[in-house]
Order: sequence, then structure tokens, then C-alpha cells
Amino acid sequence: MNELFTYGLLVFTSFFTLINPISAMPVFLGLTSDMEPVDRVAVAKRSVIVTFIILLIFAFSGQFLFRVFGISVNSFRIVGGAIFFVVGFDMLNARLSPIKAKSSEIKQTIKDIAVTPLAIPMLCGPGAITNAIVLMEDANTILLKVVFVTALLSMLLVTYLVLISSSKLIKRFGETGINIMMRLMGLIIMVIAVEFFLAGIRPFLESLLS
Repeated sequence: MNELFTYGLLVFTSFFTLINPISAMPVFLGLTSDMEPVDRVAVAKRSVIVTFIILLIFAFSGQFLFRVFGISVNSFRIVGGAIFFVVGFDMLNARLSPIKAKSSEIKQTIKDIAVTPLAIPMLCGPGAITNAIVLMEDANTILLKVVFVTALLSMLLVTYLVLISSSKLIKRFGETGINIMMRLMGLIIMVIAVEFFLAGIRPFLESLLS
């Protein structure tokens, strides 16, 4: 029982650190500040569900998929860093405009932004994918696999609650406050993007030099 609790705690804390729902809030706020509360909740729900599905797929078949398609984690880091940088640059220049769509288009808009950039690569980045693969390899019993899925689901529930609570920030700070926060967080996201990119490209450069 102690082993199950320890493993579950490891899964929860490691995913919380890697997914970091707090860091996803500025992008979520920037994209959904002009949406109705019900649509904002729909975006958060869909992005969390997509993240859960992707992490489960990689957890149970990640190594196989990587080998079949010749994909490396470092490639994920480079692409994720590039996407992060573009999003951060737009936020820094206040070009990440709130989504404004007609009522007939809002469902498709929710689908689009919930998948990219919120689920991929914001919530489900290279670190989270790698963590899912590694932790699932340690789950050598059915019970541990159940603990893995339960802990991951619990962590994503916390992520969902963090995202939907960000609507209170929109009301509290107003448009000017959101713009200021978006510029500051845009700068931070760009720095994170550079770290992602360098972490991904460094092994390639080292192999070329050696």
C-alpha cells in the first residue's frame, strides 16, 4: 500500500511540475478573455481531455510510436520551443488577440485553440510525454497502472480547475490588467521557449561535433 501511495504521489507531483497549469493561464486568458464563461469552460475541458488522451497514448505505446516514426524527444523539444516562441512573441507585442468568432464558428474555434496551443504544447509538452513513458515503464503491475491513470486524471482535474478559475482574473484585472499580464508572461514564455529549443538542439550539435 505504501508503494502505491509513493508511486501515485510521484506521478501527481512530477506531472504537476512539468505541465505547470499556472504557466498555461496567461495563454488561456489571452485567447479566451472575450469569450462567454460557458465557452471558456468548454475550451478548458477540451484541452484537458485532449492532454489526458495524448499522455495515455504515449504512456502505453510511446516507445513503439517513437521507433516506428523515428521521432525523438529532442525533436519534440525543438518544435515545442518554436511554437512557444511564436505564442510568446505575439503576447509580448499584444498581438495574441482575444478570440472573436461568430456564434456559428465558436464550436470550431473552441476545438482549434483547445488543441493548439493549449493542449499541445502548453500542457502536453515534451517533458510531460517523456515523463508518461518513463513512469509507465515503472508500472510493472496492473495495480500500479491503475494508480498511474488515477493520479494523472487527478492532476488534470486540478489543471482544469486552475484554468476555469482564471475567468475570475479577467473580471478582477480588466482589459488593461490582462494586457499588462500578457506582455509580462509573453516574455517569460519566450525565455521558456529558448530553453526548450536549446535543450532539444544541444544533443544534435554535440553529436555533430563529436
